[in-house]
Amino acid sequence: MRKYLLSLFLLALWANAFAQFTVSPDKHYILKDGKPFFWMGDTAWELFHRLTREDADFYLKHRSEQGFTVIQAVALAEFNGLDKPNAYGDIPLINNDPATPNENYFKHVDYIIDKAASYNLTVALLPTWGDKINKSSWGVGPEIFNVKNAAIYAEWLAKRYKNRKNIIWILGGDRNPRDEKDIAIWRAMGLAIKKATDNKALITYHCQPNEQGSAQWFRNESWFDFNMFQNGHCRDNDNYRKVFDAYNAQPLKPVIDGEPLYEDHPICFNVTDLGTSSAYDVRHYAYTDLFSGAFGHTYGCHDVWQMYSPKNEPVNGPHVFWQKALDLPGAKQMQFVRRLIESHPMLDRIPDQSIIVENDLPPMSRIQATRGKDYAFIYSSEGKPFTVIMGKISGDKVKATWFDPRSGKTTPAGEADNHGSKKYTPPSSGYGNDWVLVIDDSSKEYSL
Repeated sequence: MRKYLLSLFLLALWANAFAQFTVSPDKHYILKDGKPFFWMGDTAWELFHRLTREDADFYLKHRSEQGFTVIQAVALAEFNGLDKPNAYGDIPLINNDPATPNENYFKHVDYIIDKAASYNLTVALLPTWGDKINKSSWGVGPEIFNVKNAAIYAEWLAKRYKNRKNIIWILGGDRNPRDEKDIAIWRAMGLAIKKATDNKALITYHCQPNEQGSAQWFRNESWFDFNMFQNGHCRDNDNYRKVFDAYNAQPLKPVIDGEPLYEDHPICFNVTDLGTSSAYDVRHYAYTDLFSGAFGHTYGCHDVWQMYSPKNEPVNGPHVFWQKALDLPGAKQMQFVRRLIESHPMLDRIPDQSIIVENDLPPMSRIQATRGKDYAFIYSSEGKPFTVIMGKISGDKVKATWFDPRSGKTTPAGEADNHGSKKYTPPSSGYGNDWVLVIDDSSKEYSL
């Protein structure tokens, strides 16, 4: 009996150590330990490279308290990450050789990953920024990877972190492959990570803006688990169309916008003519992406991703140091995005524009709809009225509620018969006055 109990205990320890992220059976969502997982991400690309442990602790604690669940960060960083030491004077590789990582540098990475876990944060870990493979567009580089050393480095990194419960892997680092040679290097990394983690790793690829996301190159790769887009930091793009197309593309893969328009970012990198992004801009992409089929969403802040401080040269005109930028309005409002999505069953939610009559408006005035079996969410970008076609969810009657993306507050919008159609007018309208209408089967008791 004692041996039996010991075996059960060891089995429980093993299961806990190897608890993992997986793709849902319908291939549209991410699960953690078999339960729905909402990716509310932040891009902290320079986290390992520029921050001390004390600063990293401050950052992670703050983001956790704000409701974030995922932090995207890079081991071999963008800003001269090979030759410029981290906060403790360590560089990541000996002689810039991927086959000889520097133990002291990665002890700092270890610390941050474990600190993130203590705050219930998952690290979406990039083994390298893309300029270490493809420096043709921009970046410091140098290009140090080939198929052989990419596999060696990725295997070493994956074995180091295979027992961490809070890791999802992102390859790419803001680069599109130039050719088959680049593809082969990324493939070597992906396959090495899968093998070293006993096929338990969840992996995607972070590309530059395009039509199909990272699936353009890797859709049929055995190591590629979900599709990731990037916005390009422009306003009024039809990301919802790309996300919806990717949601339906075969073979089915979960999809997410991993780098949307950041808060406080020069619009299209042209601040003179187009200005700087606002909290409304980041909300708009969050809700339209999610309602068109994304399983989660990444927020980003221009001041934070680069960890802008007096110690570091500014890139593309940040406005405030990263510590203060953590509390910009859009960042605080991401908690309401998460709260809304998690308030209702996540895994039966699908994009469905057939719920509304005004289902094909352009980006600026977009009205986007999603629903589950017994609820629907409808986002009106500028608070324009819209007409709901009833009968798409269960129930003889439905209860409607206005959800304010700026404050998370709710306002009752009445009860109605679940047949025919009904017009709803948001509480306010105009630029920045976005609203979500929540419609529930009246027999349900969902709480916002």
